Amino acid sequence: MNLTELEQYNPITIQCHDNPDADAIASGYAMYTFFKEKGKDVSFIYSGRFEIQKSNLRLMIDKLNIPIEYRQPGEPLKGLLIMVDCQYGTGNVTGFTADKVAVIDHHQVEMSENELCEIHPELGSCSTLCWKMMVEAGFDVKKDNILGTALYYGLYTDTNEFSEIYNPLDLDMRDDVTCNRSLITLFRNSNISLSELETAGIALIRNIYNETHRFTIIKAGPCDPNILGVISDFLLQVDGVDVCVVYNEVQDGFKLSVRSCIKEVKANELADYICFGIGSGGGHKEKAGGFISRAKYDAKYPHVHSESYFGDRINQYFDETQIIQAAETTLDISTMKLYEKKKLPIGYVKATDVFPIGTPIIIRTMEGDVELKISEDLIIMIGVRGEIYPSEMKRFKRSYQTFDEAYHLEDSPVKATYIPKITSKYTGEVKNITEYAKKCVSTGRTQIYVKELDHYVKIFTEWDEESYMLGKPGDYISVRTDNEHDIYIIEHEILGLTYDEVK
Repeated sequence: MNLTELEQYNPITIQCHDNPDADAIASGYAMYTFFKEKGKDVSFIYSGRFEIQKSNLRLMIDKLNIPIEYRQPGEPLKGLLIMVDCQYGTGNVTGFTADKVAVIDHHQVEMSENELCEIHPELGSCSTLCWKMMVEAGFDVKKDNILGTALYYGLYTDTNEFSEIYNPLDLDMRDDVTCNRSLITLFRNSNISLSELETAGIALIRNIYNETHRFTIIKAGPCDPNILGVISDFLLQVDGVDVCVVYNEVQDGFKLSVRSCIKEVKANELADYICFGIGSGGGHKEKAGGFISRAKYDAKYPHVHSESYFGDRINQYFDETQIIQAAETTLDISTMKLYEKKKLPIGYVKATDVFPIGTPIIIRTMEGDVELKISEDLIIMIGVRGEIYPSEMKRFKRSYQTFDEAYHLEDSPVKATYIPKITSKYTGEVKNITEYAKKCVSTGRTQIYVKELDHYVKIFTEWDEESYMLGKPGDYISVRTDNEHDIYIIEHEILGLTYDEVK
């Protein structure tokens, strides 16, 4: 679905979930702004048992002049109803009937989707999704400082002050919009009430500590999701706590905040593990967050108390994961199969074709931001999924045959979910790196031994002893035939696309 499909309707009502947060308000305001500019008769509403009371939200509405209205359920709505940051018929939103319903959301799917649904649970905020759809529809979001401030604050609050961002589109939105920094500071400094401060204090007293794995779990009372991050950050300063998970119940599920200060545990990975199959989670290595759907949790764990679930799940994460230090490990290849790398074209970019020598750059990818400096010898490689890795000219020429033909990531056997962008730190200019990419093919024969995993494995590779590669059941552990310590993970769907078994 795109916004231009909805322009045929009039009037239009935008509705966010009951007890709206900053992201819901920002998302609704974005849609209101878009359709108002199109000349539509548009209104922005919410409902539920309570009207908005939180000081930061009241300030946000007042300072940005957001025309949100509280409305009791009543007569059917005419025209189109657009649900933002929620889904039609779910438990966290008061139901209104309308001639037609559309949904724009970033939570796990909990409804029967139709042609007027745009649901992206991989995004950190609904504000990001609304921004993306507006940009794709040709709306110049940058020109509207008020809208940019709302969207920025929506993402800021839904990702715990950007510490729990795990999709590059969220970062793109954050960097693209213009906003009033003074107002963001004002909203931020009005975020915690005295009652929420008390909630944080009580939660810290009621912690569950696992001495074996040095992790702590806390179930907090009702509070703004940002309070979970405040509690988590404080917990990690405690001697003996390497990992912590703080969560609370919200109307439609559980919000959680995860922290780690050890290299053996990535917070984003643990958040994803806890939420697997019943929600979504991610963020950064040290700070992450997630959401678990109440409906999916109750369906899968109908008689399990939340504290038991979190405790058992985190223990499983530690107990079921094997850690391998590649530099010190020799695998038993007698049970492994031999594979050879295909002559598969990938992309390469001569860095000086994009920006001048000496320019500090940031390359944004699904795996995170890569910071480099342009040099005469820098080659930027683009893998089959859009992954980025740097190389030097001499090594590159020794290993690859080059072609003058353009490389199109869209032609890759694996669909890339994000096109890498390269930004000059000097000027802020952003370019799609694939516009400069050409084809290359490996010149040598790369052979590896491979075995499918039936458990979780973390590999600290020979070339990086500070950050591990995660292998999940169904993925493959592999080792090069010419180096017994070059051990790494190949994802399940990648092996058959990039390697052939040697019979």
